[in-house]
Amino acid sequence: MFDGKTILITGGTGSFGHKYTETLLTRYQPKKIIIFSRDELKQYEMQQRFDQDCMRYFIGDVRDEHRLVRAMRGVDYVIHAAALKHVPAAEYNPMECIKTNINGAENVINAAIDANVEKVIALSTDKAANPVSLYGATKLASDKLFVAGNNIAGGSRTRFSVVRYGNVVCSRGSVVPYFQSMIDKGADHLPVTHPDMTRFWINLQQGVDFVLKNFERMLGGEIFVPKIPSIRIVDLAKAMAPELPIKHVGIRAGEKLHEVMCPGENSYHTYQFNDHFVIAPAIKFFNRSNNFDVNALQEKGQLVEPGFEYASNTNPHFLSQEEILSFNQEALQ
Repeated sequence: MFDGKTILITGGTGSFGHKYTETLLTRYQPKKIIIFSRDELKQYEMQQRFDQDCMRYFIGDVRDEHRLVRAMRGVDYVIHAAALKHVPAAEYNPMECIKTNINGAENVINAAIDANVEKVIALSTDKAANPVSLYGATKLASDKLFVAGNNIAGGSRTRFSVVRYGNVVCSRGSVVPYFQSMIDKGADHLPVTHPDMTRFWINLQQGVDFVLKNFERMLGGEIFVPKIPSIRIVDLAKAMAPELPIKHVGIRAGEKLHEVMCPGENSYHTYQFNDHFVIAPAIKFFNRSNNFDVNALQEKGQLVEPGFEYASNTNPHFLSQEEILSFNQEALQ
């Protein structure tokens, strides 16, 4: 569905943008891929890797609605990946996080409608479900904005959906490269915030493939959640450096012990499909049905049990230390 299409990626110079661009160029023949981001150095570096004729690089910030409107002219699909994502940094710089993650989301929605973009998928995070951090709260607000964007769009063709998933293995600033950097520098221990901490685990290619598939599945207004494994952070440390002792350093500002992707409070409108969940919108759409148990590919889902919660600590699929190593190595390929 991406052959001959123009795709714009906000925050496109990040880990996700690199992998998404690589996948689009490998599997499809897009008309244009527009990388929209504010860092000229990262754009320059990305341009050295991806210099195909279809590539375009736009300097811009999602805080600037006018620049977004200009960038989205003629665009068919948008992936909104731009965000301030560092949990402790958001706690200490709350207004900056709000400006990018909430005001930026509003700007993307307005620009997409004005440009008559066909489909928009916004990337979310498990931290947006029952948030305790400012980052999670801003992403929850962003999710709500994108869901409501389908009503704001009115009779236009633009549709908005959200993809929510957990920790991305080996992405910039994540725990695996952090641990590996310490190991490479000869650390005498690995710091773990809490002995019981768990996280959902997904690699970049899986995340990209899930987003690609959901452009085909989406009706507009859903939050897509993949079925993925969990890990214990202690097991990750032991798998990466079995000879090093672990030092428990305490949970950081805004951090959870476990993560949730489908809260129990949303169970009355959460549907289970073969390899994913869909959280249907709680609000009513005025120009179309709110039936989300069958998607655009005619895949059928079933409503989950009342009170069902998809959480990293109760997930039935946990990776062993050996599986964690294999998973991480696969993510680096």
